[in-house]
Amino acid sequence: MDHSVPILLIATKDSASRRILEDELRRRYGADYEVVACADHAHGRAVLEGLRRWNRPVALILGCYGPADRGGLDFLRRAYGFHPAAKRGVVVTWGDFASAPTVFRAIGQGYAELVIIRPERSRDEEFHGAITDALDDWHLAQGLGFEAVRLIGEIGDERTHTLRDSLSRNHIPVGFHPAGSEMAERTLESVNLRDPVLPVMVLEFTAPPIVLENPSDVEIAEAMGVTRPPPADKIFDVVVVGAGPSGLATAVYASSEGLSTMVVEGEAVGGQAGTSSLIRNYPGFSRGVSGAHLAYRSFHQAWTLGTDFLFLRRVEGLGVDGAVYAVSISDGTVVRCRTVVVATGVDYRRLGIPQLEDLVGRGVFYGATVSEAPSMTGKHVCVVGGGNSAGQAVLHLAKYAKKVTLLVRGPTLSVSMSEYLISQLEATRNIAVRYSTMIVGARDQDGFLAAVTVAASGAADATPSEEIEAGGLFVLIGSVPRTSWLPETVERDPAGFLRTGAGRDVSDSGSVRPDRSPLALETSMPGIFAIGDVRAGSIKRVATAVGDGATVVSMLHTYLAENPLRASPPVPGGAAAPEELPGDDVRFN
Repeated sequence: MDHSVPILLIATKDSASRRILEDELRRRYGADYEVVACADHAHGRAVLEGLRRWNRPVALILGCYGPADRGGLDFLRRAYGFHPAAKRGVVVTWGDFASAPTVFRAIGQGYAELVIIRPERSRDEEFHGAITDALDDWHLAQGLGFEAVRLIGEIGDERTHTLRDSLSRNHIPVGFHPAGSEMAERTLESVNLRDPVLPVMVLEFTAPPIVLENPSDVEIAEAMGVTRPPPADKIFDVVVVGAGPSGLATAVYASSEGLSTMVVEGEAVGGQAGTSSLIRNYPGFSRGVSGAHLAYRSFHQAWTLGTDFLFLRRVEGLGVDGAVYAVSISDGTVVRCRTVVVATGVDYRRLGIPQLEDLVGRGVFYGATVSEAPSMTGKHVCVVGGGNSAGQAVLHLAKYAKKVTLLVRGPTLSVSMSEYLISQLEATRNIAVRYSTMIVGARDQDGFLAAVTVAASGAADATPSEEIEAGGLFVLIGSVPRTSWLPETVERDPAGFLRTGAGRDVSDSGSVRPDRSPLALETSMPGIFAIGDVRAGSIKRVATAVGDGATVVSMLHTYLAENPLRASPPVPGGAAAPEELPGDDVRFN
């Protein structure tokens, strides 16, 4: 028996359901998974305990709830302690509506991740769709499977961590192998590389494999060959800056409605939402959906509709080129367009504590880096933040870490976090929440984070501090808008967020077009729109960001109709360098 084969386990006293589920799972998944069926919950717990001792991977645990088995929910709750990384599903029978309130309440409290309707016929694809989605999410979180890219680097190196996280979030199958490991040495030998400059990337999907030593983002993008700069004489109807939920929604709707569209993204599709391990409140996904999968599906949808993409490249400036805008890209190219949609989102605020900044990538991470969760196995971990992203990060990390402590500056979570997340945090045994608490320092051991120092937030300096063991710290606080590449003529609020529509003063002297009222999502510059989290007054939710992306397309049509492109002579040698706009201070993002 291959002990690396993942387990699918069923435990129920309902003999009819056990037989149906076992038959369905063995017939469809028996070649790739070991299916284990247990006749009662005590047997199921014993088997899970044995599998834990033998270090067997458990991908999916199924229990039942209905008239023939009322113990399935408690079994699934207890199963978390044996294999917290496994997906847990409660199976119900069609028509048992009386059980629905109990099942939904248990799901909300974290007893299981999904509800599955028992198949009542062969080839029940709705059932198998739920199963395969769960298994896909499990494999993505484990980092298992085909290695399209092999990454070799030092554990704790910030650049290596950034590359690993970026590749994973862009849905590129990546295998990480620490420098000096057997696989790393074998890989380097196979490509005749000795004493390389780390990190090293080996593109296994090319023939022969392309080898990159300590590559820049532009070098990686060019080697991947997925997206390339457009022809110099190409003029897009719209350039979307940022491939988060709002930017991807704009791309989908704009391309589907015939607008030539370019999306520029400097990091990874999905933005901050793409790092969420499970989004439970996005309409249409009753079982929840990971941010990575939601982002990838949106990207693929836009791509198939005709959107052009430039990945791993930053927008560094905005200027004018005759009758069109010119967007300066970090690879030195200039993309010309008639309109620009700013969907750059926000960055998490840095803590500004020197001891922590020195440990970024070596136990300290900004954002919910899903790829790092398995490395937290058995450790005490801290998360700083009070929003939904922080709550989702805590729940995901708790599947691997021994204990996760959420540090919240304020006195409550109710004003910043969804109720379903608060309920799950309270119901998960290895999660603790500390309110009115802030980090004031840190301690390292052998160059890696070992502990953080906390104190009561807002207290006087004399307040005693306390040290908390922490092998990992994930920071998800604050919102710093990514707008430094825009000219100063684009109006911002005091926090730097872009003002749009009625949210700005059209008579202000800094306005480029005070003669007409801007469209609802238009900034102070005509044809420059802002959507999603970067927009002043936005609601920080994935669904509202997508709504912005859909809404702005109608305004693009209005603007383009009012401002038809005038014929102009071709630019010799391609697009000219953009003219600087009044007050334009081109800065790096």
